[in-house]
Order: sequence, then structure tokens, then C-alpha cells
Amino acid sequence: MKVYSKETLNSYELSLTYDDISLIPIEVSRIKSRVEASTKTKFMGLDLSLPVMSSPMDTVSGIAMVKELNRLGCLGVLNRFDSSLKDVIEETQNRNEIKAVSVSLHNNDEIVSRLADFVSIICIDTANANNREVLKRCEEIKSKHNVKVMVGNIAHGGTLNELVNAGADAVRIGIGGGSVCTTSVQTGIGIGQVSSLLNVLFAREKYNLQIELIADGGIKNPGDVAKAIALGADAVMLGRMLAGTKETPSEVIKYNDQLWKKYRGSASFAVKMKNEFIEGEETMIPYKGPVKTVIDGISDGLRSAMSYMNCMSLDELRNKDSFAVLSNSSYLERLPKK
Repeated sequence: MKVYSKETLNSYELSLTYDDISLIPIEVSRIKSRVEASTKTKFMGLDLSLPVMSSPMDTVSGIAMVKELNRLGCLGVLNRFDSSLKDVIEETQNRNEIKAVSVSLHNNDEIVSRLADFVSIICIDTANANNREVLKRCEEIKSKHNVKVMVGNIAHGGTLNELVNAGADAVRIGIGGGSVCTTSVQTGIGIGQVSSLLNVLFAREKYNLQIELIADGGIKNPGDVAKAIALGADAVMLGRMLAGTKETPSEVIKYNDQLWKKYRGSASFAVKMKNEFIEGEETMIPYKGPVKTVIDGISDGLRSAMSYMNCMSLDELRNKDSFAVLSNSSYLERLPKK
């Protein structure tokens, strides 16, 4: 079996995603218990207990979710689709608990200015960061306000230098990998999340660029979080893993004696409410209870991965360079059997 490094994975002949690879422990671990491993990190100027943030989707990241994630030491990014931005601007109490908000290319300067007065991060929430209007908007915000700017999304590092020159402090990596995203099907755009992340990582290293990398899409479990961090991500952005929890904005629905919550892509028909090209779907997610349970599971899984890989810190995990490429049978063999 060949042990792959990040460099050899990046040059692999096929596009890879999380299910295609696995971490390989190749040294004796000095860690007695996973509780010794620290998941603390500094991201976009913030001290986080866990490198996890919410996707700014209207069925995931409302005010309640953002406040709870921030309390848990993660980062909540408030969605731009409902009245949340208006509520935050008007209510002093909420302002103090919001660190990051998303805006569209069409939000006027007054709204952005008022948000920039009390948040530390503004996310320009678009499907395609490789766009002159996104670069222009990023330049405008950075020139007028003392905030960090997150842009997205990209699938390749070819335009990373332009994003940095426009002032972007972080970029969301991944096109078409979300569970309710149909971009790749509708447009033919996108590659596997592992290949996307590595391509951007090596572009950052090649040109010595100062920009933080967010693995956005395709993460289904704590193991995928560990893989994303080991591949070089500074943080991960989650949608489906957080969907269905108590803090999501959608209402709880009872059907067939089970509780459910809605989950939909940000470009779905239900969000747009008009006849435009659709790049997202809507589905139902079993109700999961408090989001803290999900976050605790991610923390436990990530710490366990770190203990296997002999890593006391996330920086040590990012420096690990031993991966396997799995056959389909090898992947299926590792799945729990009912």
C-alpha cells in the first residue's frame, strides 16, 4: 500500500473527496487520553475552542444558532435571507453576541456600515467568488471598515492571488459538495472536496499568501472534520451536521411519530421564491436536539483522531502527511454494519 503525502494526493489522477481517503497513524503516540489534545485555535482574529463554523443558510444559522455556537467556542455566521440582519442591527442585546454576519452583493452600503460597527467578520455570501463583483465588493468593505472579510466559494487555487489582493482574509473552499447543493449537477462545475482543499492550500504556499482556508461542504461526520484539518484547513463550515438541531430557525414537524426539521440549500426555490435557475434542494432532517450534542461529538471525534495521530495541537495535525487512498470496498468495509 502506498502512503500518500498532501503533495502526492494533490497530483492524484482523479478528483478526491473525504470518503476516498483516510488518515494513517505511522508513529507511536505520546498521548495517553484524547482529553490531552487541544482543539483551540485562532481564526480570523478570534479565539475558538473548536475550528467549526455554521454555514449561513436560512434553515441553519439564525440568531439562536449563532449565539449558541459562539457560546460553545465555535463561530456562528448569521444568514442573510430573513429578518435576522434587521433584528441584530436594531437590538443591542443581540449585537453583543454576534461575531460574524453574511451579506449579499446587493445589500446597500448603509446596512453593511451598520453591521461593521459591531461585528468582526463580514461574509460575502455568494456561490462563486471568482467574480469581479465579489472582488469589487470585498475591496469596498475593506477600504471603508475595520473588519475581516470572508468570501466564497472557490474550487481551485487559480484565483487565490486575486482574492487576497482584493482584501479577502478567508475563503470558503468547495463548489457543489453540499448535501443539498445541486450546483455540480446543474452546471457541471466542481471537484472533490479533498482535491479542492489541497489545490488551494498549495496555491497559498506557492505564493506565500496570507489568507485562511475554510473547508465548506461534504463534511458528514467528525472523521471528515479531522481529515479536513489534517489536509490544511484552518476551519470547517457545516450545514447538514448542524441542521435539525433545536437552535436552527425552522420549526419542528411531527410526521410518522418522528420529529423533523426543514433543511434546504441557499439557492433553493423556497429561498428565492421566484422563478429563477435553481442550485439547491429542500429536504427534512430528523430532529437532533441541542446543537451542543453535535458540537461535543465533533470535539470528541477530532480529539480522538489527534490522539491516534500523535498530535497535541491542531497545528501538529495540519503538519501530518500520511494518508491512504481507499478502494470502494475498503471504504465500505469500515462502515458500521447493522
